[in-house]
Amino acid sequence: MELKKYLLGLTFFIAWLGVVPVQAALPENISELVETSAPAVVNITSKKEVNMRSRENLFDEFERRFGIPRTFPQVPQQPQTREAVSYGSGFIFKDQYLLTNFHVVEDATEIIVSLNDRREFLAEVVGVDPLSDLAVLKIDGKSLPKVKIGKSEDVKVGDWVVAIGSPFSFDFSVTAGIISAKGRSIQNQNIGNYVPFIQTDVAINPGNSGGPLFDLDGEVIGINAQIYSRSGGYQGLAFAIPIDVAMEVADQLIDDGVVKRGYLGVRVAEVDNDLALALGMDKPFGALINDVEKGESADKGGLLPGDVITEFNGKEIKFSSDLPHVVGRIKPGTRSRAKVIRSGESKTLIFSLGELPTDERSFIPARAEASSDPLGLRLEDLNDENSQASDPEEGVVVTRVTPGSSAAGKIMRGDIITDVIVSGDRKPVIDIDSFEEIVDSLSSGDKIALVGRRSGNRFFVAITVD
Repeated sequence: MELKKYLLGLTFFIAWLGVVPVQAALPENISELVETSAPAVVNITSKKEVNMRSRENLFDEFERRFGIPRTFPQVPQQPQTREAVSYGSGFIFKDQYLLTNFHVVEDATEIIVSLNDRREFLAEVVGVDPLSDLAVLKIDGKSLPKVKIGKSEDVKVGDWVVAIGSPFSFDFSVTAGIISAKGRSIQNQNIGNYVPFIQTDVAINPGNSGGPLFDLDGEVIGINAQIYSRSGGYQGLAFAIPIDVAMEVADQLIDDGVVKRGYLGVRVAEVDNDLALALGMDKPFGALINDVEKGESADKGGLLPGDVITEFNGKEIKFSSDLPHVVGRIKPGTRSRAKVIRSGESKTLIFSLGELPTDERSFIPARAEASSDPLGLRLEDLNDENSQASDPEEGVVVTRVTPGSSAAGKIMRGDIITDVIVSGDRKPVIDIDSFEEIVDSLSSGDKIALVGRRSGNRFFVAITVD
């Protein structure tokens, strides 16, 4: 009997020990944070005119086609547009200025801002920046509350965060969670190229867009912008624009009405493990330069295809997506320094950044490269019959790729091989003889990178020698 009591008590004690750390980890000041910060959070109602598909009246069609006159009154035409209303969130960050998402107020004819104290204002659009999905609004109000602005660079994965917004028009709702990741790139109408999103597990739904994301000190560290969802509702992943990025955009919109971003003029790709070995790197990291736009900052600074940027202006570049995040935040004309790996060696290059084009022009790069023969490839020398005027003067053309070979799925028929990179040493391919000489010097298991051109685009392909 005593043994049973002892075991029962021990069980309860162990269970209590397991609960205590979890309880201790939960923040206790969320209610205080909400009470202090909620007054500066706003609900945004955006009205816009939406075009309706006009349908010609059946009798109008008969009259037009066959000249049949009307014998009855004409049916009134339906209006060609209708008013659509959407909802979002935002917050007052400076004097009479508010921040929200661009997609919340896009094409709006009227914007109504509602405060927690039930005051309402008509808002003026100061400026918008579609590339970061941000908009600055202004209202004519007095004694307006303001949020405290934090630093998104200081937050860490695992930190607790709180969102306040109006999901599904449920005004000033509060949700909490943790930061799941930082520096996420999300390709959505080019937004992901310039915003290193903060990923959270805070419940965000339609209507939360533009609302603030607070840390536990009550400071805004992000703007809730997107969710990952297959249903249209919250599924555990939400993304916020870092407040550091947002404030840089907001300041430019208020001062100049437009946002200017640095521009390097390159096309980048990821460095995988095999490619890192082929390039003579210890591990895969950095942004591989696939193409350099002629006449732009990268070209003038001496950057070459095949270089790997590992650091830019003191910021580490771990992934290719990090490079536009960093460069885009630097003002055009700024003198910038980059650490580059070329042919297995580290060097430093200096650039004077250009300005990111604001029109719809697309970057058309130089052209590119491909693969090998004992690697499962059948090749031909370049000649007048198998090449075009824009193709390189030297290299080999792939005429067949053996299924199941190490090159299968990576190299395609018609690719032109111009170089082979072995342990960071770039060897030019002039013809089949030079290509075979390079490959004959390799051993089974070696990692090489094939450089070539395919349909006008340069690429780097990592291949393992069989």
